[in-house]
Amino acid sequence: MGGIGKTTLATVLFNKISPQYDSCCFIDDVSKLYGNFGATDVQKELLCQVLNKGNMEQIANFSHRTMLVRTRLRHLKTLIVLDNVDKGEQLEKLALHPKYLGAGSRIIIISRDSHILRNYGANKIYSVQLLSENKTLQLFCRKAFKTEDIGKDYQEMTREVLMYANNLPLAVKVLGSFLWDKDIYEWRSALARLKENPQEDIMNVLRVSFDGLEKMEKEMFLDIACFLFHYYRFMDKGRFMELLKYRGFFPEIGMKVLLEKSLISYNGWEKIEMHDLLKKLGKSIVRETSPKEPNKWSRLWDCKHLQKVATENEEAKNLEAIVIEQHLDEFLEATRTVDALSKMNHLNFLVFKNAKFSGSLRYLSNELRYICWHEFPFKCFPSSFRPEELVELILPYSNIIQLWEGTKYLPNLRNIDLRESKKLIELPDLRGVPRLRDLSLEGCVEIMQIDPSIGVLKELNFLNLKDCKNLFLDLNIIFGLSSLKELNLSGCSKLLNNRMLKDPKVTEHVENVDKNRSAIQLSTSSVYKVLMFPFYFLSSPKPEDSFHVSLPYLGLLDLSFCGLLQIPDAIGNLHSLVFLNLGGNKFVRLPTTIKELTNLRVLHLQHCKQLKYLPELPTIKGNISGNYLGLYIFNCPNLSEMEHCYHTVFSWMIQIFKVLLQMSLPLDWIDVVIPGTRIPEWFSKQNVGSSITMDLSPVMDDLPNWVGVTCCCVLVTRDDPTNLCHTRNLDASGCIECSFQTKQYPIRWVVPIHVNNDMVTDQTDHLVTCFVSRETIH
Repeated sequence: MGGIGKTTLATVLFNKISPQYDSCCFIDDVSKLYGNFGATDVQKELLCQVLNKGNMEQIANFSHRTMLVRTRLRHLKTLIVLDNVDKGEQLEKLALHPKYLGAGSRIIIISRDSHILRNYGANKIYSVQLLSENKTLQLFCRKAFKTEDIGKDYQEMTREVLMYANNLPLAVKVLGSFLWDKDIYEWRSALARLKENPQEDIMNVLRVSFDGLEKMEKEMFLDIACFLFHYYRFMDKGRFMELLKYRGFFPEIGMKVLLEKSLISYNGWEKIEMHDLLKKLGKSIVRETSPKEPNKWSRLWDCKHLQKVATENEEAKNLEAIVIEQHLDEFLEATRTVDALSKMNHLNFLVFKNAKFSGSLRYLSNELRYICWHEFPFKCFPSSFRPEELVELILPYSNIIQLWEGTKYLPNLRNIDLRESKKLIELPDLRGVPRLRDLSLEGCVEIMQIDPSIGVLKELNFLNLKDCKNLFLDLNIIFGLSSLKELNLSGCSKLLNNRMLKDPKVTEHVENVDKNRSAIQLSTSSVYKVLMFPFYFLSSPKPEDSFHVSLPYLGLLDLSFCGLLQIPDAIGNLHSLVFLNLGGNKFVRLPTTIKELTNLRVLHLQHCKQLKYLPELPTIKGNISGNYLGLYIFNCPNLSEMEHCYHTVFSWMIQIFKVLLQMSLPLDWIDVVIPGTRIPEWFSKQNVGSSITMDLSPVMDDLPNWVGVTCCCVLVTRDDPTNLCHTRNLDASGCIECSFQTKQYPIRWVVPIHVNNDMVTDQTDHLVTCFVSRETIH
């Protein structure tokens, strides 16, 4: 990026190594020289420096100069530095190529655009890094205090200045020089001004890259600069690109251009990053035409600007996007009027987090494509709201009672998220949203039914009904959603509650099922068979009605804490199942068909307090998907045949290792929790205590013959309830954290078993076993 020190580094390098060459050339600003006089003067400057002659003006013919470059330089060991190349044609018209230079020659090209270097065929590309913290402090002190040390009483102010500069050498030098010989009060005033009006010398350098962008890339840059810190910073690359598409951009090409021009970067986790001063540049560009009139801006990112728009009488016709995420203290203090939204006819992107509003919502732009409004304070949307372009509607923790009445045609809507909307009483007719993919109603405790039109959603992939405690749902409809990949019914206890038997509607429904599916023989007098009702598709003798046919893509199924008395054999038909959570239910045994789930990677059986028998576990047949396997049998006090359980689980692990070795398949991690007190003898190094140290050097040199490390420990549940409270690593949900501390860095993970005191009744010891691959542990 601009100001990072490319020219400085090249100058130092040039001065250091130039004596090793027959001739040298350093052209300071190729872009400026080329822009003013074209390739002619760049070529003349090259020849003058390399040949050490000043009479190149007489050679006016371009082809003659080109021939001179090719004939005279091929006999010289030459060092050439071309600074600030911003277009590929500047290199092409120089007619300069390594093959026309003498042996040992070097060409160093300095550019903000890596695409230019790759396209020209650079052998190596060095990406200049920001200064380290120590170097940043050293440079600043030299400029601000003319010494190597921070001036007395300036420690805190220095820290703030360096946070602002964020290790960018140009900013450190400019700010340090500006603050030299100023007192502490002038420093404070300067910092306050910087936050509102960035230093022009710095912004001018950074802006060069922005000005070289096409219009679409400029708009993408402004979006990222204005909203990155607030909203995008934790998103992965795919999700980030998706949101940019909602804004009408083409991010596949646009993001690559921004990356090549050093305006964004990716960190080690593929998360988008942008330097703080580039963010300030973007915001200053948005403000520059009308600094004090936010109603004329294209983007808003601060509640005070939104409030100012509300007080203006003019329409905010340029405004396209709002992303406001307040700090918690700001949320508690300030309440903003929502009236400003009625002036935004062209708004297409809206995000509010921790933003508190008053007033009534009378209008929302029908051009909205994306709405994410945490704690949406209103009971419904305005009746005039018909956003046919809307793609995502995300309203967690809202006060909404009803989304809309009747059928509303929203052909582009893909995602509805109403998590923890405690006042929601029903979903509307969904026939107008045929492309819906994700629907989350987790924690919507007042909702009692879902409109049967959900059955027409043939693209629905994700359905989350967790903790909808009062929901009665006809699961026949759900089982017909052929595209479903994830289904979460955890905590939907009333689906299977015995009191349903007294409801005449339920009785009538079950009797109708009995008539239509005589082979099932459901009887309302049998508690057992009514509790099997949600799985009647599983038990159907007709292949076209089976789970296997109806849900061919289901990868995640969470039926924890649903009060299930039995899991039917036909669950083995869910051949795509990867994650299965049956914890907290009342069944005594699992069906033997569980072993047919050959794609299953994670099985949760914790808190199954009636479970007595463990069947044979699924056989992995070389089709392990993903990089993680887990088996959790915790707090199952009635589980008998401990030796059988013990043998089954460890045989399963050994079988997995064999598959991995035979098929060369990647696997980073295995977690297993089962009842037991005896660590297997094949764990060669054992120790009493809460940690163990291993020396891997004996096997490190034998790389082909070891795949990883397996560790095992005994988890002891105490009678004393205060014991768990004193364990430092337990979080609020009562999970156990483990870690490997290697020389490089610690590897931490949470074993997802819940050890809450009010839930755990089994005083049996448990074995926690984990496998970590060689690649993961380094």
